[in-house]
Amino acid sequence: MKILVTGSGGQLGCDVMKVLQQRNIECLGADKEMLDITDGFAVHEFISAYKPDVIIHCAAYTAVDKAEDDVECCRRVNAQGTENIAKVCQEIAAKLVYISTDYVFPGIGEQFYEVDDETGPTNVYGLTKLEGEQKVRALLTKYFIVRISWVFGRNGNNFVKSMLKLGENHAQLNVVTDQIGSPTYTVDLALLLCAMAVTDKYGTYHVTNEGVCSWAEFARAIFAQAGMRVKVNPIPASEYPTRAARPYNSRMSKAKLTQNSFSKLPAWQDALGRYLKELGKSKNPV
Repeated sequence: MKILVTGSGGQLGCDVMKVLQQRNIECLGADKEMLDITDGFAVHEFISAYKPDVIIHCAAYTAVDKAEDDVECCRRVNAQGTENIAKVCQEIAAKLVYISTDYVFPGIGEQFYEVDDETGPTNVYGLTKLEGEQKVRALLTKYFIVRISWVFGRNGNNFVKSMLKLGENHAQLNVVTDQIGSPTYTVDLALLLCAMAVTDKYGTYHVTNEGVCSWAEFARAIFAQAGMRVKVNPIPASEYPTRAARPYNSRMSKAKLTQNSFSKLPAWQDALGRYLKELGKSKNPV
């Protein structure tokens, strides 16, 4: 089996490559310097030459606030880029694993969104990722659409790194308390994506670490596990305005994983502890 990973230099793609290599699965990583996914001809030539059995498509435009003023660029990457890849998958009969997001939902209420619940993005990023989903479904039958949320990993920027950095110079921080979701560790996510990719249990899935929390609760756990004395002041999202609207409810049901005999990811607190050790920031490094 040969697997191509787009966005291999990013937060998730890097860990996907590590898992594939550890399992001795032949793989090729394509970062944005190697492959411009918005160039349909280049995508066709690159993928056709490698002839992968599976493409794990991690490449994406993820600057959520910037996307509000950069709509066309965001759409070219997340929707058109995904369509370019899906077309070649269709041609060579390859499976596609497409990474989507909780932002495809309207983010209201307190229910856990099921995979087939009505979508309704509230920002450009979510809209273009949903358009990517629609392109995949229209072109392919051998696909996995995997919606994730609140991702943190060694590569790239994320909430955990931001809190650790801010905590070095602040005795207290104001953090949003009325947006609820599930943190997701790229190491755990990569393991499941690679396990999923070698099956034929196609469809749409929600994958996050188990448990839910607010951003404020997440921040408190980060400081506690890192042994940092930083007071977290919970504030409503209305007091921390952002260019792009964020969902208040990012709870997603993992029932589809259970139905298809995939293992759920560990609790987010456990994942956070392992991540802090990876960064050398844990108060319990052993």
